[in-house]
Amino acid sequence: MIVLVLNCGSSSLKYQVLDMKSDDNYSLLAKGLVERIGEKMGALTHRVPDHDKYTVEMPIPDHTVGIKAVLDLLVSKEHGVLKSLDEIQAVGHRVAHGGEYFKGSSLITPQSQEEIEKLCVLAPLHNPANLLGIKAIKELMPQVPQVATFDTAFHQTMPDYAYTYAIPYEYYEKYAVRRYGFHGTSHKFVAAAAAAFAGIDLNNSRIITCHLGNGSSITAVKDGKCIDTSMGFTPQEGVPMGTRSGTVDPTIMSYVAEKENLTHKDVEKILNKKSGLLGISGVSSDCRDIEEAAKAGNVRASLAQDVLCYAIKKIIGAYTAALGGVDLIAFTGGIGENSAPTRFAAIQGLEYLGIEFDEAVNKTIHGTEAMISKPTSKVKVCVMPTNEELVIARDTMNIVKSLK
Repeated sequence: MIVLVLNCGSSSLKYQVLDMKSDDNYSLLAKGLVERIGEKMGALTHRVPDHDKYTVEMPIPDHTVGIKAVLDLLVSKEHGVLKSLDEIQAVGHRVAHGGEYFKGSSLITPQSQEEIEKLCVLAPLHNPANLLGIKAIKELMPQVPQVATFDTAFHQTMPDYAYTYAIPYEYYEKYAVRRYGFHGTSHKFVAAAAAAFAGIDLNNSRIITCHLGNGSSITAVKDGKCIDTSMGFTPQEGVPMGTRSGTVDPTIMSYVAEKENLTHKDVEKILNKKSGLLGISGVSSDCRDIEEAAKAGNVRASLAQDVLCYAIKKIIGAYTAALGGVDLIAFTGGIGENSAPTRFAAIQGLEYLGIEFDEAVNKTIHGTEAMISKPTSKVKVCVMPTNEELVIARDTMNIVKSLK
């Protein structure tokens, strides 16, 4: 089954085309990125394995035009990978928020689309953009079944005491205020892939997955199911991120707002766009820039690194307690896969858990799966590149096959 996977943002969309013969037998046919949707001039970058990338600039006023450009490219003589669009048998979408309604991937029906639209209030930056992709495919390929895979779904196995906030319970009853967690598709993939790589039975395991990037979250996975995660009601909570503060005392910003005469919108902007690594360092939101500045002697850049790694270490410690021990710690995401200093600093001091870290191997690992603990280590530590698109394609294939 050939599956088109779409990940739509407000002004961009990523895509992959996969030939799914089974869960474990598949091939990537093409992938790419459409950028600057809605601006005067957009750009489409298309990649086919073992071929040079192809980039074209063109007006892309909306997502429908962007997706149409992708579809045209997929069947073009020069850059195409399909004989016709009839070969696409299903389309899978990444959707940010599934609330409590969606506990797994779901066929997109009028009812499920209506539920996704209702959840826009909980993810106003993401769900509306995801819906644009769904509506565009419905217009361009009305006969093709569509499936939504939700960032929040994997975390729906959390117990109530893990997702309930200690605020008046009526806010949960009225407005569904609770911990939801995000990056669930990545955590699901990485937990399973890392367990297989480490030779651990996923269904009898205690795993901590660290998805570290511009947005970061950490998840405790017991026997293959999430029992806790660091992001909360929004992706704001948890460890410090590129521009997000992570967890802070909420009174801080009401205090600052009074002093600075800020509105609640101002406060949201500060916490989401001006905080995190950027806010501390004053240099950049990019971990690579922070590391270079720290090496050059920038004290605030060094502090930003220390704050991030200390926060990761604290959550690993907390989740080890929640899990009753830990068998495997897996790093993924742009920082997790590529920043050896962050991995080292986050693990340093956790030797009491039985971790024997291989610092020499760790320094050599950039974006590839690898074991970075020694063979004698009681707790295994690894790097595992994530593949959210594969999870979406697998779920899409299995749901669509079940319709026949």
